Amino acid sequence: MRLPWSSLLLLSAGIFVAVTSEFLPIGLLPQLRDELGITEAQVGLLITVFAGTVVVATAPLTHVTRTVPRKRLLVALLAVFAVANLIAALAPGYAVLVVARIIGGAAHGVFWAVVSPYAARLVAPARLARAVAIATSGATGATVAGVPLGTLLGAAVGWRASFAVIAGLVVVIAALIIAVLPPVEHRAGDAASAALPTARRDATIVPVVVLCVTVVLVTLGHATFYTYVAAWVIEVAGFGAGAVAGILLLFGAAGALGVVMAGVLGDRFPRALLPVLLSGVALSVAGLAALAAQPLAVVALLVLWSAFLGGVPVIFQARLLQTASPALRDIAAAWLTVAFNIGIGGGALLGGIVIGASSLAALPLVTVALVLAALVIVAAVGLLARRAEAQISTESAAS
Repeated sequence: MRLPWSSLLLLSAGIFVAVTSEFLPIGLLPQLRDELGITEAQVGLLITVFAGTVVVATAPLTHVTRTVPRKRLLVALLAVFAVANLIAALAPGYAVLVVARIIGGAAHGVFWAVVSPYAARLVAPARLARAVAIATSGATGATVAGVPLGTLLGAAVGWRASFAVIAGLVVVIAALIIAVLPPVEHRAGDAASAALPTARRDATIVPVVVLCVTVVLVTLGHATFYTYVAAWVIEVAGFGAGAVAGILLLFGAAGALGVVMAGVLGDRFPRALLPVLLSGVALSVAGLAALAAQPLAVVALLVLWSAFLGGVPVIFQARLLQTASPALRDIAAAWLTVAFNIGIGGGALLGGIVIGASSLAALPLVTVALVLAALVIVAAVGLLARRAEAQISTESAAS
């Protein structure tokens, strides 16, 4: 059975515009700050508000919409998302922009919760992982192209145009979904009623929770610095504002290479790769703190940071599938989404606090500390796993 590429790529396109919109304020920080007369921390709060809405609203809205046909729900969510971006483009001030981010975050969270199961229902079980990977690859595309191109557009004609273009793209994608995407059968009501009791009894819940805590630490560390990277590049590293889009483009391209690297090496080195990637992130960001006055070093280290980090979400998702029991996988995937968004929103908030209490130059140090904390957890879990395997091998040999 061939993969339904057109359907999977449409789902990926939806993820692309959703993630681009989520992180667009990062690249548009100078324009938003100057036109609206707000601080860098307030621009960062636009990320926090969006991610915070995802964390708070995803579970209840998913429950409320559990009986809605999935295709109809996707189209409705995209319509809401288009309206949210149009409101952002027309916002007369900061308060209305915050409201637009809340509306967008609510639609974004449910959209993510629907896309992976939708992709899984389009294919045979043997192709599930590949189908989900294709459908969610739009997130990488957003980092590689969406945010940098939105930044370029904002720098050329203003930040409002960037949000307006996203709104238009969402409408086009929704129309294509209506025309091309086949409907799928779902039984969300049964799953929703059984999920909580199953989770409470499942023996894999503890390692899944530990994995989610690790995700929060890594994402929190990354977002603390990355949310304000445009301002850091200008004010600390000394680049001109016109260089930001190009640097973000390089950053995104390096992240795509990281995804490919994780895909190639993840199965061959399932345990060793994650500690190596996290160590690379910590060392790269530490280098940025130490060599901020060296332009070439800054560009090289930003590329390395993104390359090492790009593969981390892939490995986390693979570990989740390997760790969670089949009965827990759906709810565990929802927890993982929440964990990522806690880190994203919390990082933007923490970064703003650090800037207010200290300076932009302190952000890389906070990132290094949080990533090292995650690395300690990963190392400890790996050690416990090796000991458990050794014990099982010994017992098997003795019997």
